[in-house]
Amino acid sequence: MTTTPHHLGYHARRVRRLNVAAQSRDVRIVHPLDGIDQQVEPTALLRAGSALWRSWRRHPAFATPELLLGLDAGGILPTIAVALASGVPYRLAWKLDLDLPSKLRFTEPHAQRSDVFAYGDLTGKKVLLIDDETTTGNTLANLVSELRGAAVEVVGAVCLIEDTTGDARSLLEDSLEVPLCTLTRI
Repeated sequence: MTTTPHHLGYHARRVRRLNVAAQSRDVRIVHPLDGIDQQVEPTALLRAGSALWRSWRRHPAFATPELLLGLDAGGILPTIAVALASGVPYRLAWKLDLDLPSKLRFTEPHAQRSDVFAYGDLTGKKVLLIDDETTTGNTLANLVSELRGAAVEVVGAVCLIEDTTGDARSLLEDSLEVPLCTLTRI
């Protein structure tokens, strides 16, 4: 299934993953920024970042973040794109356990390497979470719990794609009171 919002021409589709471990998702969402189907022109990155930032600014729960926090792998490019569009600085959470102070550990339950680490003292910061996609919302929910435990205010979560086969929106918005803003729902 492909969904294309009119304002961006942004599309995404589900592709079956081969040879995945039992705990991993057997579906991957393929979208224009991941460079899988085709090469990515730099202007596409800028357009996506501008569209994400514009969508977040128009969201009814909009709050200005002091920091963007992107998730390892798929969230790196959207985070950089939003940082360029907004002028808000960013950090990235990595699947690397490094000997650095001030780190928060959270989990990405469906991944082969499930431990993810956000580095730096984020205490008291207003943070906007960014990823390329969300399905169940469990990874973002785990991160929200860790951040709130460290006195970080999560103002929202922004994703390129919401895979509606999961229940991410309900988990994030209803259970955790974290506004979710996405460009595409499939």
